[in-house]
Amino acid sequence: MRLLKRTSGLHSRDRRWTQHGRRPGPPGGGIGMAVGAWLVGLVVVVSLSAPVDAQGIAPVGPDGNETTEYYHLEMDASAEVKEREMQLLRQRLAGTTLRVTTLQDWPLSYTVKINGTYVGAGVAFDLLEFLMEKFNFTYELVMPEQNIVGSSNDMAGSVLQLLANGTADMAVAFLPILADARQHIRYSTGLDEGEWIMIMVRPMESASGSGLLAPFNRDVWILILLSLLAVGPIIYGLLILRHRLTKDGEQIIYTLPHCVWFVYGALMKQGSTLSPTGDSTRILFASWWIFITILTSFYTANLTAFLTLSKFTLPINNAEDVRRKEKQFVTIRGGAVEYAIKNRDETLNALSVLVDKRLVDFTTNVNDSDTLADKVAKQNYVFVRDRPAIDHMIYADYLVRRKINPINERIHCPYATATTPFLKRNRAFGYPLVTEWNRIFDPELLKMVEGGLIKYKLNDQLPKAEICPQNLGGTERQLKNRDLVMTYFVMVTGFVTSIVVFVSELGFRYLNNRKLNDQLHQQPSKQLATERISYLGKQFSAGDSPPPPYAEVFSRHQLGALGGERTGKLFDDTGGYPANGGANRQMINGRDYMVVREKNGLGSRLIPMRAPSAAIFHYTYAN
Repeated sequence: MRLLKRTSGLHSRDRRWTQHGRRPGPPGGGIGMAVGAWLVGLVVVVSLSAPVDAQGIAPVGPDGNETTEYYHLEMDASAEVKEREMQLLRQRLAGTTLRVTTLQDWPLSYTVKINGTYVGAGVAFDLLEFLMEKFNFTYELVMPEQNIVGSSNDMAGSVLQLLANGTADMAVAFLPILADARQHIRYSTGLDEGEWIMIMVRPMESASGSGLLAPFNRDVWILILLSLLAVGPIIYGLLILRHRLTKDGEQIIYTLPHCVWFVYGALMKQGSTLSPTGDSTRILFASWWIFITILTSFYTANLTAFLTLSKFTLPINNAEDVRRKEKQFVTIRGGAVEYAIKNRDETLNALSVLVDKRLVDFTTNVNDSDTLADKVAKQNYVFVRDRPAIDHMIYADYLVRRKINPINERIHCPYATATTPFLKRNRAFGYPLVTEWNRIFDPELLKMVEGGLIKYKLNDQLPKAEICPQNLGGTERQLKNRDLVMTYFVMVTGFVTSIVVFVSELGFRYLNNRKLNDQLHQQPSKQLATERISYLGKQFSAGDSPPPPYAEVFSRHQLGALGGERTGKLFDDTGGYPANGGANRQMINGRDYMVVREKNGLGSRLIPMRAPSAAIFHYTYAN
């Protein structure tokens, strides 16, 4: 500490005189002493002022203040001491074998067996290799009993336990930085911000919908249906109200079915025979037409866009969707997602309800491909994993499927990933609370982070293009049966409805006939006597042969050919008149009749001349 005690003699003298309350000076004092002090100060300032460098920055020098110079000396001394201590740490680290623990977290950190010995691999051990080359040390693996990070409530067999009890000198893995773990271990410089995302089976259609219902969402369809049901009665009610208020006798009051059919026909772009007379009613009809025109235009345009240029979206995009839809998902046991769900201070604690319902599976299987094939492909789970692991996993699966079928792109990408992160958490290496190696390693790790080395290693061996994006972006968009499902549904619904209505009509008709028969059976039966009709002195019964129809008789009379097999020959062959000239026209009881004598001469027959009477005559005797 010699440098900290070194001060100039002039400053020492100034301090001593200041402590006594006065400073030495010439005996005369006064103005001469003040001027002299001013000149001396000016000379000192000019002599001590440092030159300005090329960038216009002047180096800091002593300003005559003892406190400032003290701190400058202390900083210089601290840098020297720190450098000397770091040199001693490097010397002690050289040739040392550190006990290193890690996790089976491919591709970030995992172990492989080489020549009968397990060694570390992955991005984390690539960083450790750089440190080993610079500081000349080696390591030995100390694996935890369980492949978990550990927390205050989950310490047994974890990485956190090995660091806390001093079994391991360093944790070479991308450990999520947990608040409650800081009381047990020390974290290194942050390596990156980890993102945990979701991977699921690619749905057959977009979550935004497809087919006939795709252009509008559910709320719009509900409002359209309500408008169809309400506008018809509203128009009918306004017609009635206008008629009662204006007393317009020329106004045509259309019935409710007519108004409802007008509303439906306008939606289908059909014409209407309704022609309102009032201006207000015409404006009402025109408003509905304009509304339907705009609505159908939007529907047609959006339907075309959805069938050709629609963007594919997933039904589940974030943790809130998982909670709301109670979707089953699987994640790694002892990872950041599990601790975030079980920590009450975390946002993901809302998913603890799914844990209680056993909808969450915390798997101990370290093989992500098995989890993807078993849980995701077969059981339709959502797999929550960190982004590097999912990217490498999808790329490996893509290469295998492309070799099997190089044509069909949908077969290449049976899985889809959500773009919104499920969880974000900073990650770092871990040390015990009492350690000195972090003073050497953290500055070097910080240089790797700032140089972009870690980001490069995370994306190494991956293509620059996005692997199996949500929207595959096919060049052709051919309609499939699932796009026309709603069309089929409408047709089937129409046929089923018509069949139901037809069956109901038959049922109502059967019930009405049965009711009528019951009423007839309840009435007392009456014996209807055979009615005898006396006509022109001759008795006729209901069973006698009726006269010919009026139209036939009259037409044959005009043509002079009346007669035949059924009625007998009524006229002679001489001119078409009776032999005795007995065919004439008479007015009986105010009605015109033609009196025709029978051929056998036993009497005459009256045939009514007026159309109504002729129809009654024909109906009575013919039916």
